[in-house]
Amino acid sequence: MQNAIEVVELEKAFSDHKVLDGISFQVSTGSIFALLGTNGSGKTTTVKMMTTLLKPDKGCVKIAGLNVLEQSVEVQKEFSLTGQFAAVDEVLTGRENLVLIAKLRHLKNYSQKVDELLTEFDLQEAADRPTQTYSGGMRRKLDLAMSLIDPPKILFLDEPTTGLDPQARAALWQMIRTLKKAGVTIFLTTQYLEEAEQLADNVAILNHGKIALQGSVAEVKRHLPKETLELTFADEETLRAAEQLVGGKIDQELLTLNVITNNEVQKITWILNQLQAAQIEILTFTQKQASLDDVFFMIVENRTEEVK
Repeated sequence: MQNAIEVVELEKAFSDHKVLDGISFQVSTGSIFALLGTNGSGKTTTVKMMTTLLKPDKGCVKIAGLNVLEQSVEVQKEFSLTGQFAAVDEVLTGRENLVLIAKLRHLKNYSQKVDELLTEFDLQEAADRPTQTYSGGMRRKLDLAMSLIDPPKILFLDEPTTGLDPQARAALWQMIRTLKKAGVTIFLTTQYLEEAEQLADNVAILNHGKIALQGSVAEVKRHLPKETLELTFADEETLRAAEQLVGGKIDQELLTLNVITNNEVQKITWILNQLQAAQIEILTFTQKQASLDDVFFMIVENRTEEVK
């Protein structure tokens, strides 16, 4: 089967608010597909309709060649879903949660798999504690482990690394890559644009209910300027003043401002002259390649035309 997932002209509205306005995309079997968008853009709504949890107003979704609306029971056997919030039983221990899922899936000889997952997600020491004593990150890791107790053909991950520390995030990235090598199709939503850039074969960016850009990471980035000027400032007040003057995308934590320049000397000179005239001190400035983060920023700021 060439496509594990097919979405055609999908629409959904809540009252008078149209969340999705005819989105379409395909996910090749054995690939990783990332759906990007700001909070409230419709990422989770899309996942819910693809996984039989929500009925679309219009459009068609096929999972493993099966129509989601007409063959929902059969479709549910083809995938696993890890949602935005950890769905664990807080009365049970971590181990018991995994065993419960294994039994519900009628698995045999699951003890070794349970131990492997507890080790992979660094939950061995907490395995026999009630999950109500777990931190948010630990519950998230257990929730992910539960989705993998019986490796599915298709795995939906809705913002899977939210709440994970860098070490756990890196471990999950490696696990996703391993699953792909094993032939699992992975549909991923994320707020971490680096995550999509690192993992995905193809991406789609949701904006105002439509797919604004889609394709491989390289293809998406080709539609936009190649270079940005990254400026660093001493404090947030100076950073904000610079943004008001020359535009660009700020990183409040790093106190940096990225401005699209496409390596044009005239644009770079204008930016530096404007800041100097306003007596805004720059600590450092460097030219860098445009990232998927830059692409995303331009899309949501309506600074590029729709490309499909």
